[in-house]
Amino acid sequence: MSARLVVETLREPARCERYDAAQWNALIAAARAEQIIGTLACRLDGLSLPVAAKRILDDARALAEVGRTLALWEAEAARRALAPLGVPVLLLKGTAFVAAGLKAGVGRSIGDLDILVPRGALDSVQDALLAAGWEWVKPDPYDDAYYRQWMHELPPLIHRDRDRMIDVHHTILPLTARITPDADAIIADSEALQNGLRVPQPNDLLCHAAAHLFADGEMLGGVRNLWDIHCLLEELGTDGLEARARLHGLHHHVMRAVRLSHDLYGTDIPIDWRVRDPADALFKRRLLARDGWGRVRPKWIEHVFYLRGHWLRMPPAMLARHLWTKWRKGYHPVG
Repeated sequence: MSARLVVETLREPARCERYDAAQWNALIAAARAEQIIGTLACRLDGLSLPVAAKRILDDARALAEVGRTLALWEAEAARRALAPLGVPVLLLKGTAFVAAGLKAGVGRSIGDLDILVPRGALDSVQDALLAAGWEWVKPDPYDDAYYRQWMHELPPLIHRDRDRMIDVHHTILPLTARITPDADAIIADSEALQNGLRVPQPNDLLCHAAAHLFADGEMLGGVRNLWDIHCLLEELGTDGLEARARLHGLHHHVMRAVRLSHDLYGTDIPIDWRVRDPADALFKRRLLARDGWGRVRPKWIEHVFYLRGHWLRMPPAMLARHLWTKWRKGYHPVG
């Protein structure tokens, strides 16, 4: 499994100096598929590498730096658009990591800008962003209504000039999910950056990372997301994490994230947190399910976690209706 090769190389970078051509091909293919090639490039910087691999990784490192700059600029553009409202605006995920100068942000691939605002401010935030040049991405009335009624965020917006997307969250899991994190606590306990934007406090960063990986979705990019958790644990520690995870109803998912981070990346965690859950083996298999071409294999595991992701997000009757509607519209999992 080439995803395992990515994990092992991130954990022990010097081992790559012994790789043959086939291992390098598998490593790069899987790292690209997991959107962690920029992080890998930063980890391997300075080692003795084959010329072709070095060229690819140098390019990946340069692109990651460009992505970091673009992400910070997009955050600044959102800050300027929303500053007149006087509401707290929290950065989430990759942009939060780079803005806060955390190790999890080194080389990280960053796509959309994710922000969290109070739910009561959604209308004013939406209007301010539309006035500043963002536009709706979802033209389908069903999708728009679904986001507004059931999701943890507004329908996505994209800037008409910069072609950059923003996801405006009011909590960190869908409203239909069986878990309801305390979004008010995340906002109230957040920490201010110098420019006035905010980031969640350390344990909330970890709780959100675990929720994103195990409680919301299909575990796409799981190797990268678990690396985020490893870096956050190593840099920020675990003091108070259990209590915060229980506050958000995420204790089960956070503990799984901690165990798998220890298992795969060697993260230093308290001994009494290392008690295995038999189900961890299936999650580990999904995390490592990449072949030498970067494809998810075996294919069945992707479909299992696709269904699991939807099961977590909504009750059975709603899930059946939603999947039927999407199927009739021609949506199928990418394969």
